[in-house]
Amino acid sequence: MNVRRSAAALAAIGVLAAAAPATAATAAPSPKAAVPAGLFGKSDPTYDGVWRQSLALLAQTTVGERPADPAVKWLAGQACADGGFASFRADTGKACGGKGAQADTNSTAAAIQALTAVGGHDDVTGKAVAWLKKQQNKDGGWGYAPGGPSDTNSTSVVTGALAAAGEKPAGLRGKGKTPGEALAALAVPCDEDGGGALAYQPDKKGKLIANEDATAAGVLGALGKGFVVEPGKARAKAPACTSDGKATPARLADNASAHLIGAVAKSGHLMSALPGAEKQPDFGNTADTVVALAANGWTGQAEAPYAWLEKNAAKWAEQSGPAAYAQLILSAHAVGADPRDFGGTDLVRGLDKLGPAPAKAATAKPSGAAEEKATEKSGNSVWWIIGVGLVAGIGVGFLFSGRKKNRP
Repeated sequence: MNVRRSAAALAAIGVLAAAAPATAATAAPSPKAAVPAGLFGKSDPTYDGVWRQSLALLAQTTVGERPADPAVKWLAGQACADGGFASFRADTGKACGGKGAQADTNSTAAAIQALTAVGGHDDVTGKAVAWLKKQQNKDGGWGYAPGGPSDTNSTSVVTGALAAAGEKPAGLRGKGKTPGEALAALAVPCDEDGGGALAYQPDKKGKLIANEDATAAGVLGALGKGFVVEPGKARAKAPACTSDGKATPARLADNASAHLIGAVAKSGHLMSALPGAEKQPDFGNTADTVVALAANGWTGQAEAPYAWLEKNAAKWAEQSGPAAYAQLILSAHAVGADPRDFGGTDLVRGLDKLGPAPAKAATAKPSGAAEEKATEKSGNSVWWIIGVGLVAGIGVGFLFSGRKKNRP
């Protein structure tokens, strides 16, 4: 689930958290489209308006805040008449399609997760779910644009959205195969270079090339989980890529997790590069990796990349905007950490400053390390803190960053 996802449409329909040029921390460009009231962030929303709004609302809900009504109303109002969501509709009075904004699976899936978490918009999410089901390809997956070839990131974010809405996507085979079969077809065999990872799509020659962004998204897709991952009991033994037996969703998730663990083992983070540019740390995909590993029970292996993010990602979020803050909040939630104390940075406050102030802040009891820290300071007192609560994501991929990297 990545900040990067939504910028996808810029390039050529790309991957989960990977689309924007955005792993790089750059100042937000001057908007080409007017930024409407209620929308998080000040940069041009043309390619990521719905995406960043959805992640922001999910993150706020996760930490116990109730998003401001104008922010929720803006997102719900972006829906097209047929139920789909485009990346941004400057004029909701104009119909989608044709010369108007084009609905895409990623924006629709993100909006479903956010509006489901906020609650009270069953009519909107119901139509959006129906729209997504109609876009499923014969191979069981989804492409970024309706009718486009399936890709790992889109298939995963849609699967997570359907699950969040109460559907059972594992058995969904609208035109043939299931989402799990689509993901399995995009997994790199264990005995090949990058074994265990997932490709975004086959290359022009049909070869599967390992893509960490798609791999993190694929873990969530295989597990049927959305952007919000609840911290759970850690699994003991680290996974290894195994190809014997049937390619079950659980095996697919373990193989992909094994690849991600190896990818961050040396430095604690992932690297990425835009065409013609030098490689640099990839904050967004590293956050997605934390969420993916935690979602699959490998919380111990997620500690190192999360610790790296705590030391290095605060400035990136400040420069990149609401989706980046949301990704980090969701990664903190996934490992049971406190997003209000992210290496000394309050991620929640940083996000809240970029949009309408939340209408209500609830309190929640800290868990894990956060609870131990509170106990040290207060003896036997019970400390309650604002924080820790809902989505992982994405990512997504997700979600999680600037989604222009692998998207059009």
